[in-house]
Parts: sequence; C-alpha cells; structure tokens
Amino acid sequence: MRVLIVTAVSAERDAVVRGIGATAPEVAELPVPGGMIHRLSPVPPTGPPLTVDVLAAGVGPAAAAAGAAAALTAAAVARTPYDLAVSAGIGGGFTTAHPDATAAHPDATERPATAQPAATACLGSIVVADAIVAADLGAETPDGFAAVTDLGFGTVEHLPPAALVAAVAEATDAVRGTVLTVSTVTGSAGRAAELLRRHPHAVAEAMEGFGVAEAAAAQSVPALEVRAISNAVGPRDRAAWRIGAALEALTSAFGTIAPLLGTWTLDPEGTRQ
Repeated sequence: MRVLIVTAVSAERDAVVRGIGATAPEVAELPVPGGMIHRLSPVPPTGPPLTVDVLAAGVGPAAAAAGAAAALTAAAVARTPYDLAVSAGIGGGFTTAHPDATAAHPDATERPATAQPAATACLGSIVVADAIVAADLGAETPDGFAAVTDLGFGTVEHLPPAALVAAVAEATDAVRGTVLTVSTVTGSAGRAAELLRRHPHAVAEAMEGFGVAEAAAAQSVPALEVRAISNAVGPRDRAAWRIGAALEALTSAFGTIAPLLGTWTLDPEGTRQ
C-alpha cells in the first residue's frame, strides 16, 4: 500500500509526519524544483507493507495539483504507483450550518445518496471530506455565480471512497461533509453565507483539496481530504485563530489514520475499501 499525502506548507507536512512516523523520515527529491518527499514506512497492524510519502507542495489549488501530479507521475514511471492521494492540513470551519442544509437546493452541489445532514466544525476538530468541491471555479453572471459545470465543461466535485471516509471519520471522531476548495480565503460573513447557500453540506474550506483530487483523478487514483480546523470561515479575526492547536490535532489524527491506511486495500471485485 502506497499513499501520497500532500500539504500546503512545511508546518502541516511536519505535523502529519509526527503523527505517522515513529522514526525520522527518509527525504527524497522529486524531479521538479523544490519537490521534497518525506517518506515513512510505518508497520501496519495487518495487511500489506505501508509506504507513506508526504509532500509540502505549496499554497493553493494550482500548486497542489502541480506537486501532486509530479509525485504521482514519478511514482508511476518508477512502476511504484500510489494507491491513494490525500490532501491534508489545516483549514477554516463553517461553525454554523445552513438552515436548509437537509433540503433540496437547485444550485447546490449534488450529494451522494448516503450523504449525512450537514454538521458544524468547531476549532480544533477534524473534518473528513465526503465531497471535495471547487467552490469558486466558474463565472460571475447577472444571475449570480455559475459553476464551470453550469457552463458546459469541466468538473467541480470529486467523491472520496465512502468506506474509507466512514472509517477515518469514525476512528478520529471527525465531522463528515463537503470541503470547499477556494483560491481566495473567505473574509466576510456575507461570503460565508453565500458559500453555504450554494453548498449547504459544506463543513470547511481550504485551498488545496480539489487540486490534489484533480491530479489523482487524472491517474485513476482515489483521493481523500482531511483537515484540522484552525479558524472559523468568515470575518478574519487572527486573534481567534488556533493554528497551533489545529496542527496538534492534525498530528493526533494521522497517528490514528495511518493504521487504517495499511488495511485499506482492494476488495475481490477490484474496488478499494
């Protein structure tokens, strides 16, 4: 089992590495400028050997996609492809749910039939995406925002493996829901409300998940997104941010998640579970 974990910055990468590795990671250079993989080989309780590569690819969906694509391609060329790509780090949490989150919304992202009602994500909590959505990929129109899919091309959503999402959420006591990818961090109550109106199952926003998921989908590799909540989505109040606590929560979460990754393999029908 080979897993690629992509973070934005080194502080997030180091938090993930601390959670997974009992020993110092090997460091290998990717064939792209600045690409450094931190490799860990934790011993899973059962199942095949586990290799986890952690990469700090940079901030934003473009940097995340480029870094993830480079790592995925290098592994494929070496004939050691990854089985799973994970976007991980800290993020903003929607601390209030949209009142119509369980009702039909004509312009909301469609949910899987098994989707749970929207929850809220408090500071220091862990969020696992059951949908990874590009929230600002599209166009402004006289009638409001139109997603790129409304314009007749592209995609705005990737769905992680449901069984893995459920297992990770249960093990880490995480909130499950949509994690939005944005290129501009939300800084107002109005913008937060608009995002919830369009995506009533949103529990968090970050800047890299969709980029990682796009790169993974291009190579038929499933993707997962795990976030620790450092701040509330809305007006920027840096005094209220809890980045240190969120990084500690990220470390704790990946200490729990790593053994699960070692047991998540292909079932007899060829689908990953």
